Formats: sequence, C-alpha cells, structure tokens
Amino acid sequence: MSAPRAPRLSRGRRLLAAVLSTFLVVGLAACGSGRPEGNLDVPAKDALERATGVTKVTFWHSMDSSNGVALRALVDKFNAAHAGKVEVSAVFQGDYDTAITKYKASVQSGTTPSIIQIYDIGTQFMVDSKEVVPVSGFAQRDGYDLGVIQKNIAGTYTVNGTQWSMPLNSSVPLLYYNKTAFEAAGLDPDKPPQNLDEIRAAAEKLSKVNGGPVAYGFGAAIYGWYLEQLAATAGEEFCDPQNGRTGRRVTSADFSSPTILASVQWWQKMVADGLAVNTGRVSKDAQDAFKAGQTAMTFESTGQVKGFTAASQGKFELGAAPFPVVSGSEAPGNGPSVGGGSLWISGPGHSEAEKEASWELAQFLAQPDSQAFWHTQTGYFPVNQKALDLPEDKAFVAKNPLFTVAIDSLNKTDVSPATTGCAAGPMPQMRKALEDGLERALIGKDPATSLRKVQENVAESVESYNESVGGS
Repeated sequence: MSAPRAPRLSRGRRLLAAVLSTFLVVGLAACGSGRPEGNLDVPAKDALERATGVTKVTFWHSMDSSNGVALRALVDKFNAAHAGKVEVSAVFQGDYDTAITKYKASVQSGTTPSIIQIYDIGTQFMVDSKEVVPVSGFAQRDGYDLGVIQKNIAGTYTVNGTQWSMPLNSSVPLLYYNKTAFEAAGLDPDKPPQNLDEIRAAAEKLSKVNGGPVAYGFGAAIYGWYLEQLAATAGEEFCDPQNGRTGRRVTSADFSSPTILASVQWWQKMVADGLAVNTGRVSKDAQDAFKAGQTAMTFESTGQVKGFTAASQGKFELGAAPFPVVSGSEAPGNGPSVGGGSLWISGPGHSEAEKEASWELAQFLAQPDSQAFWHTQTGYFPVNQKALDLPEDKAFVAKNPLFTVAIDSLNKTDVSPATTGCAAGPMPQMRKALEDGLERALIGKDPATSLRKVQENVAESVESYNESVGGS
C-alpha cells in the first residue's frame, strides 16, 4: 500500500510555498560566514584607488531589445572612462521575475552579482536578504545629494527612512486614447476621461456594440499594477501598516477594499456589456489591440509613449491623460506610484573595490547626461530631475509632448505611503494573486468572492514570510 498523498495545493499556493521556502534558505545563506570577502559596510572612499589591476564588476539586468541596446551603450561609455581600472560586464538575466529568481539562487550559492537591477516590488525582499549595501550609506560618506533623484522615484526605494537602491528606469501609468476615434464618436478629443465612470461613458459611444467607430472602447491587460494604482490615486494604502514604508513590515493587504472591489466590478461590467475586450494577462496583446485601432482607450506605462506614437503615425492621433481615479476627480497630492527598477549593490562575497566600483557605476547611470540619453532612447522617466534641463532632453520632450503628461503627473504627486506603493516581501506573488481575482471576475465569477479568496491565500503568505525573516 502506497503512502497517502499530501493535500494538493492550488497552483498559486504551490508557487507561494516554493517562494517562501526560498526566502528561508536565503535568510540562512545570508547569515553564513563562508563568504570570501566583503560585508554590508560602506567601503573606504579610496578602496578603488588602492586596488591593484582591473576591478571587475558583474552587472545583472533585465533590459532587452532597444532598452538593452541603450543600457549597453551607457555601460560601454562607463568602461571607456574607467579603462584599465574598472571593467563592467553587463549580463541580461531575463525579465524581472526571472532575474529575481536567479538572484535568490545566487545568494544560496554565494555567487551574487556585484550590482543588480531589481523591479520595484522586489524592494522589501532585497532589504530582508541582508545582501546589499544601502546607497544612502555611500551618499552620506561622499556628501552625494540624493535629492537630485525625483522625489517620488526616490520614495519608492526608501524603507524606514533609508534609500536602499539607486533608481535606473522608472515609469508611471497613463490613460492612452485614440483622439481620432473620439472625434468620430462625437467626443471632445481634448477632454479625456478622468475617472472610471467617464471611461465607461466614452466607451458606450466608442464601441461597435452601440454603433461606435471601434470594436471596443477600452481594453487593458490583466495586470495587478493597475488596480494598485487605482488605490494610489484614491490616496489609499494597499497594504497595512502604511504600505510597509514605516515601522513594521506589511502584515496584510486589502484586496477587497471598496476601491479595489469597485474597480473590478467596473471592469467586469465593461467586458460583459461589450464595451471592453478581455485580452488576458499578456501586455503585448492589449498594446497590439490599441495600436491596431481595435480599442480606443487603454492603460499602459509611460514606457509605451514612443511605441504608441510610432504605431499611430498615419493611422490615428494619439492622446495621453493622467491615470484615472475610481470616481470624482483626483484629490491634490494623490497620484499613481512609480514602477520600474533600481540598482542594488551587493556586499557579502565582494571586495571593497568592487563595491566602490558598483557605486561609481550607479552614480554614472543616474547622472543628468546619462539619464537624458536613457529618457530619449527608452521613454523611461529620467530619475535625475536635472536631465530634463539638458538641451537634448528638452528637444525630445518638445517633439514628443505626451511625455509632459507623465512628467506633470509625477511631479504633482506628494510622497506618501499611499503613493510609493506596497513594500511587502512577497509582493510579486501578491500582485499575481490580485490578477487571479481580476481574471476570475472577467470571466463571470463574483468579484467579491474572487477577491476574498485570493486575499485569504495572500494572508497566509504574508504571515509565513514575516515568520521566516523574523524581526520587525
């Protein structure tokens, strides 16, 4: 007789269990004493000068295609300026999820990269890994002014008053819309919707089901980030306490808050009434539908300004508006939170010269001319505010005025726990769980039940994570 099987977990719970076991191993590995060199201290300022030979830096990142080309150009420029002293090897590690998974494995094996790009929702995990040296320590040592980093972007990577990493690529979500379709439907193309009810009202005139000029008035990918953003624009914290930004770690997330529930109910009814198309979780599918004129409105990041602008040429006039609120109008100071990635400097297992060289690279990539190049080549928001004052960046924004929508949206948003996003250790899994709830609702399941179900799973994962890392 065979041994009884363990109860079968859902796919989501299996994922969470696997991730949590990795967190435990990471915590143990980080406390090990078998590292050859390096610690979590900021090195002496002359560490690189005292080093002999060429200091080699391994830089893991997730930028591919044209973004990867732009990053490679910046790294090449850095290497040329430091020839004979520092050599950076930039290595693409796949998308954000793949990169953080590889990083966890590298912690266990003691082979972490010198510096790594990690997405915004990996922030608390990186803090808890006890593997990184906060950039605020380097800045304090050198008198480097972290205030040049745009305040909201810096706030995203700040936990308990410490800025842990140097932002590289940042974006905020926008409402993109087809001005030509708006005109054809009798809508004012210069007055885009500001809330979900107004998006629906426009979609009712735009959609083919009501004789409108496009197949669907709205369509966006099933992406938890958008629901989190609707909480942020309402000035609400997605996680308790205070989105994990001050005091204790996140202890819970409210997936079924009135704001989140109303958003999911709105989205479900839009699809059910033929006013929106469900393109699934793949962002490219929703992007392609908008580019092809099949949808007249979509949610996407500022990173798509260039792509949407190019795709619309000769087809329709493109418009962009601030990310909407659920109802009414946006309160002063509220706004979306920042997405993207930042650079984390490794400590254990790395020489003092290597840490210093990584800091040099982080500063170089954040300086105004580097960020102006990065902005104009990729469409990501320049993390250094001074980049916007450079002639090449001014010329670029003048030629691509829709970027000003993103710039204005970010600058008018106050820095608060609500607008800097949830810093929870298992935040990547929490976001996917939120997508599970939205996906179920879009195929007809009860929104309240769907959200409640995923919230129960997430509560277990948050509790387990906090137990595994210990402390507060």
